[in-house]
Amino acid sequence: MTPPATGADLRRGPFRPGDRVQLTDPKGRLHTITLEPGKNFHTHRGHVRHDDLIGAPDGTVVAHSSGVEYLALRPLLSDYVLSMPRGAQVVYPKDAGQIVTYADIFPGATVVEAGVGSGALSLSLLRAVGDEGRLLSFERRADFAEIAQANAHAFFGQEHPAWTVTVGDLVQELPRAVEPGTVDRVVLDMLAPWECLDVVADALVPGGVLICYVATTTQLSRVAETARRAGGWTEPQAWESLVRGWHLEGLAVRPEHRMHGHTGFLITLRRLAPGVDAHLRKKRPAPGAYGEDYTPVVEEEWSPEDLGERPVSDKRLRRTAREARATADRRDGGLPDEGGAS
Repeated sequence: MTPPATGADLRRGPFRPGDRVQLTDPKGRLHTITLEPGKNFHTHRGHVRHDDLIGAPDGTVVAHSSGVEYLALRPLLSDYVLSMPRGAQVVYPKDAGQIVTYADIFPGATVVEAGVGSGALSLSLLRAVGDEGRLLSFERRADFAEIAQANAHAFFGQEHPAWTVTVGDLVQELPRAVEPGTVDRVVLDMLAPWECLDVVADALVPGGVLICYVATTTQLSRVAETARRAGGWTEPQAWESLVRGWHLEGLAVRPEHRMHGHTGFLITLRRLAPGVDAHLRKKRPAPGAYGEDYTPVVEEEWSPEDLGERPVSDKRLRRTAREARATADRRDGGLPDEGGAS
């Protein structure tokens, strides 16, 4: 009998110790807890007993000591990545879904990712490649890598067999990790992805997809122009996605007042076959695109602060790493023995 995919057994069945559970109160407020026998979830009005949830089916309504009822559900992946401990900004679900789809991440694929951040995108990529695929993730910062691995362990309940995390620079480490022309897809979420185009080009199979997630139009332009000058790539395609929820209540159907606006840009390219320099453009550049105001790419150092990101203190990262490890440890403690029941 084929064993279930990694983490699949944790997505169904009754609640068990170590499970993360999302509680929703009557006003729609969300609270995420990790179930532990004998523990309570406290609010200013009372508490909910973890023991009342352990063994109950997913979708249970549990009573608060004050009489208020809470809906208990397992968090979806999109819920989990927004509530998990984070050291770096996460790739939001709306963008992760686009990356998996438009990069054509398929089961069994060999995928390279850089950088890892808090692991939000890594979870979606691991889901897509499955146990038989390979996800090779590269992260310059050891503290970010530690947080990401703990978050993934907590979500899947174990180390994912398809995942390898390397602490180091992609340009230096990728040629050591893979043979030329053996990588199906590359996903870059980093400050200067254009610096990696040469090693990525060597690693990708002909027809392989490169997708970059960048925050600013300056980064977007530099990726596109660097690829055009290098040759060997298809014409870049770029876009962003904006998601607006809707309020649904009787005849009061209207857009929500708040929406998920700009988070980042996505740009995709495909690797051409050896010896093919560049696909011919069929349209002329827009007038003025390369006029007097155009500034060619110049070599310079960028920092997250240059792009408007807030720096994360070492103290906060250490606290986040402890929280992530603790969540993963509680998951380990709550899992049943092999072949046994919880």
